[in-house]
Amino acid sequence: MDATAIGIVAAGTYIPERSLGPAEIGRLAGLPEQVVAEKLGILRRPVPGPDDHPGAMGLWAAQDALARARIEPRELDVVLCTTEEYKEYPLWTAGVKLAHDLGASRAWAIDVQLRCATTIAALQLARGLFAADPSVNTILIAGGYRNGDLVDPRNPRTRFMLDLSCGGGALVLRRGHPRNRLLGVSVLCDGSFSLDVVIPAGGTVEPITPEAIEAGRNMLDVTDPEGMKRRLDGLSMGNFLAVIDGALERSGRSRADIGYLNILHMKRSAHDFVLRELGLREEQSCYLSETGHVGQQDQMISIQKGLETGRLRDGDLMVMVAAGIGYAWAAACVQWG
Repeated sequence: MDATAIGIVAAGTYIPERSLGPAEIGRLAGLPEQVVAEKLGILRRPVPGPDDHPGAMGLWAAQDALARARIEPRELDVVLCTTEEYKEYPLWTAGVKLAHDLGASRAWAIDVQLRCATTIAALQLARGLFAADPSVNTILIAGGYRNGDLVDPRNPRTRFMLDLSCGGGALVLRRGHPRNRLLGVSVLCDGSFSLDVVIPAGGTVEPITPEAIEAGRNMLDVTDPEGMKRRLDGLSMGNFLAVIDGALERSGRSRADIGYLNILHMKRSAHDFVLRELGLREEQSCYLSETGHVGQQDQMISIQKGLETGRLRDGDLMVMVAAGIGYAWAAACVQWG
């Protein structure tokens, strides 16, 4: 086995037990239940319990991944923490806490952020670490997410984010691992959208005040919804396909080779569009209607659901694809099995 090869040893997840259904979400947002279930594609959206904090959920997902990999925490060399910026405490390095609580006593850790494209960006960073430092043999990518707290269901401008959910995800990567080999990665960013979706108050531009909280300016909002939609509609799906094609090209593969599409949760019509454009059947992917959009942790949830349902099989070329507000698009190819 080529010592420079990188393989996914295991994926781990954590999803809270409590959830909201489409009728409850519809009541909160003033939408018909059918619209939530069919158009937005949400059949179940997990709700965090009192102990389901982002860093904690990332830890539980990491423990799940290590147990599946049969790897001890002390074997980890690096922890790339994908826990969102919205977490237990502001200005807090979640990765070092994750490594400590996990018992990864030899590992150094760093927080990584690219919104919902973070996991795939972290895969590219992991490739660089393996290539640059021969002493790095095992890397954990792990984190938690609960940005659903920041969506006001009554705000029509953020209705497209009603699927934002909560949970944790983790991947264990190992140098020379003979299975589930990581191939090409492609990441694309367009900073012209960087101020389209923001939390207006709470930073240095607009410090948090009681008045800002009363006005809901401490929640996610869209500054120019019509303008963003007009500019993004002609771009986003094309960029999804562009990063997929870029990752395939870097892997020496083509669209015809795709066996399983590991794609983030999005509205049903967009999901179906990507499948059609790639020439894939519905059973070559898992639509994450039972978990909603758990941000950058969707990739690990899709791996587990794909394995559980038999849709992800040995020999499949798995393409992971995601997009994050800001805006960023990212894809990675993995030869599964």
